[in-house]
Amino acid sequence: MPLFQFSLAFITLTLAFVSVQSHGASLPRVTETDFGKTSDGTTVKLFTLRNAKGMSAKVMSYGATLTELQAPDRRGSLTNVVLGADSLEQYVKGFNAASVIGRVANRIAKARFTLDGVEYKLAANNGPNHIHGGRVGFASVVWQGRIVPAGSHAAAVQFTYLSKDGEEGYPGNLTVKVTYTLTDANELRLDYQATTDKATPINLTNHAYFNLASSGDVLAHELWLAEDRYTLADDQLIPTGEIASVKGTPLDFTKSTAIGARIEQLKPKVNGYDHNFVINGDGKSLVLAARVTEPKSGRVMETRTTEPGVQLYTGNHLQHRALCLETQHYPDSVNRPEFPSTILRPGQTLKSTTVFAFSAK
Repeated sequence: MPLFQFSLAFITLTLAFVSVQSHGASLPRVTETDFGKTSDGTTVKLFTLRNAKGMSAKVMSYGATLTELQAPDRRGSLTNVVLGADSLEQYVKGFNAASVIGRVANRIAKARFTLDGVEYKLAANNGPNHIHGGRVGFASVVWQGRIVPAGSHAAAVQFTYLSKDGEEGYPGNLTVKVTYTLTDANELRLDYQATTDKATPINLTNHAYFNLASSGDVLAHELWLAEDRYTLADDQLIPTGEIASVKGTPLDFTKSTAIGARIEQLKPKVNGYDHNFVINGDGKSLVLAARVTEPKSGRVMETRTTEPGVQLYTGNHLQHRALCLETQHYPDSVNRPEFPSTILRPGQTLKSTTVFAFSAK
């Protein structure tokens, strides 16, 4: 699947707190435009965030989706490093996107779980299992977006969504907020927050497909992972409960290694990487989980997170044209009491942060 670039012209409503310089011109830190309408007539908004170094990020209210991220190479040349489409229609039809995934990212075994003595049945949309929130997850709904203050060295937009009790089979009215912040340090920060009126599982992530070269496959991208353990899984990618060492396996990226160096060792069982790695953190502080380097351009992306896990996915259905580093709780945590809990209860506030930091060498 090719990487798409935005080419639409918009009639814009511009909202800005401060301006930045780009090619000698003064541009607002944040702009808001219409990106189209859904079939029920709901207007989808597109927000463009800019920093003082020329980076920009475009995020739309459909799925709270990152549609474009311009990052510099070693010569300062900018290119889009996430898979995106140039029309709302393509996203609505199921284009793979950098959307917010929920209520529960990744898989839930047999599409069911028991919480406080009550069994909840979910949509089986991944064979017999449930994946990424169901048939209409958070990636396929319109969020409410608004520009928020971020200080003089950043630009930010916040999206809010109310997931009603019973939606996709999940209990509780769940209010979710995600704030995208682009800083002058070339960091894209995602801050998640959620509250509920009834106990419910929640596991949020962003499913961004990154290609630091903007085209071709990512097999030559060099990956370093801080993690030396992963959750063993069965043939349906459901964790067995065992946590194993990566040592001596194709999953060992504790030394920077080309993604394609050992990918053939995973076939034919799987067509590439789709594995959850265990992060050693306290759940509160940002931990450096991964670093990706694209040798030709010199682009580097570091992933820092407060989450306990990161799912490496190498775009196996896209001929490895992109990779995902989905920071999240482990798959099927709701059915695995030995895993870090994904249960949110009334009176609690879920808070989670992930940062994608860009540089070049």
